Amino acid sequence: MERESMEFDVLIVGAGPAGLAAACRIRQLSESTGKDISVCVVEKGSEVGAHILSGAVFEPTALNELFPDWKEKGAPLNTPVTGDDIYYMTSAEKAIKVPGFAVPKTMHNEGNYIISLGNLCRWMAEQAEGMGAEIYPGFAAADVLFNDDGSVKGVVTGDMGIAADGSQKDSYMPGMELHAKYTLFAEGCRGHLGKRLMEKFDLNAGKDPQHYGIGIKELWKIDPAKHVEGKVMHAAGWPLAENGAAGGSFLYHIEDNQVSIGLITDLCYDNPYLSPFEEFQRFKKHPTVMQYLEGGERISYGARAIAKGGLQSLPKMTFPGGLLIGCDAGTLNFAKIKGSHTAMKSGMIAAEVVHKAITENEATGQELGEYTTAFENSSVYKELYDQRNFGPAQHKWGNFFGSAYAFVDINLFGGKLPWTLGDDHPDHAEMKPAAESKKITYPKPDNKITFDRLTSVFLSNTNHEEDQPCHLTLKDPELPIRDNLPKYAEPAQRYCPAGVYEVVEDAEGTPKFQINGQNCVHCKTCDIKDPAQNIIWVTPEGLGGPNYPNM
Repeated sequence: MERESMEFDVLIVGAGPAGLAAACRIRQLSESTGKDISVCVVEKGSEVGAHILSGAVFEPTALNELFPDWKEKGAPLNTPVTGDDIYYMTSAEKAIKVPGFAVPKTMHNEGNYIISLGNLCRWMAEQAEGMGAEIYPGFAAADVLFNDDGSVKGVVTGDMGIAADGSQKDSYMPGMELHAKYTLFAEGCRGHLGKRLMEKFDLNAGKDPQHYGIGIKELWKIDPAKHVEGKVMHAAGWPLAENGAAGGSFLYHIEDNQVSIGLITDLCYDNPYLSPFEEFQRFKKHPTVMQYLEGGERISYGARAIAKGGLQSLPKMTFPGGLLIGCDAGTLNFAKIKGSHTAMKSGMIAAEVVHKAITENEATGQELGEYTTAFENSSVYKELYDQRNFGPAQHKWGNFFGSAYAFVDINLFGGKLPWTLGDDHPDHAEMKPAAESKKITYPKPDNKITFDRLTSVFLSNTNHEEDQPCHLTLKDPELPIRDNLPKYAEPAQRYCPAGVYEVVEDAEGTPKFQINGQNCVHCKTCDIKDPAQNIIWVTPEGLGGPNYPNM
């Protein structure tokens, strides 16, 4: 098919913190050097920020470097952290407050801010456009384009107006080819194009498998008498520990009498009956948490996977014609539970390397080994190296003993212990057969503090064009019922936080695997956790998915 095409110097896939930081830095360099290069950012969400979800306690180090005058420019960092509380929850009723001296120093948040990452990305997009970058929301990058020599040429955006049966509707509009001298992939955790590039160029060779968590978050408006602006609370232990899982939770008091509350469940859990969504609902009933929520109103809901394997799981980030940056590569620092500043810094380094390659070396499509050197000499690499053992320790010994190890490693030795822990078991391979696992019965929602999936998805403003090919594809359509149902009680019904997957019976009573693609919040958990790796997430039609206002 002959498609229209557009040419740019640099193409960026994804308008998250990494992609936007790269766009801003390239345009800054163009202005300061007088050597202009064009930048295009494509974003699958209906607007910049629509698909952005994070806690988020934000470390401003990279922003300080990118925009030293961000306060004057009106960046939406409105709530400085005023206090840190960390709890180990021992049961559904009790919790132990961890004294500050016993907390790994990476968990201290002095100088940080509680923010909406979506709103920060909206502000960064305004800065980038003001400097001449072109940003196109609503255009999903569907596939990678390659030159004859095998280098990345750019991407093609998804066709619009394709019916579920594959036919062209009256509204059909073919996707467009976007070509560039270099393409930066900044899709976020488990980017579907980043995943293909890792396979094509064998970027994970010699690395531990990436490890993930599923973060589920709600935004609440609470009683002003209970609100403590700037207060940060983290917790571990119950409820996940009760069912043999690990992870952590948070409750952040932001402005306007609102709190962000969430639970991150490590996706290395082994019980197929476990539901991260239901564990989050249980967490909200703990007295330490519920005291803030009672009498309040839930105003938003969302979910997103995070890549938390750290340095040992970081792939090679360079290949001919492009780079992986931010969470598409996995730069999140799990010891801090923060990835925005590291994503931004990785994008800024990429911008500097690419700008120099194009303007000074007239490079087009060569592999930029200079990026690896620059990244390894950066502050991001140093903090990932110093805190490299935090995640593997949590996986090996659980939250309690893993955190005790982290205290010794990070607080006492500064991350300089002469060994590196590994974790070579991929998350999807940890699942045990249902016959060997404890069944879990979750309580029904009370619709005051706890809710069901469909009510929750409604608050995420998720929408997809219904008559389109399903973007949740199966390598083997028969496998869910043939293999996963008898062996694992088909866990997709429970690990999905949006009610996308169901096992239903037809008129004859035969079980059938049903995919409700309209509900998908693009969290990518199914692509990660399916024990058979049978579910492949691809882009739906542009504009589809959640529309988060302040997440």
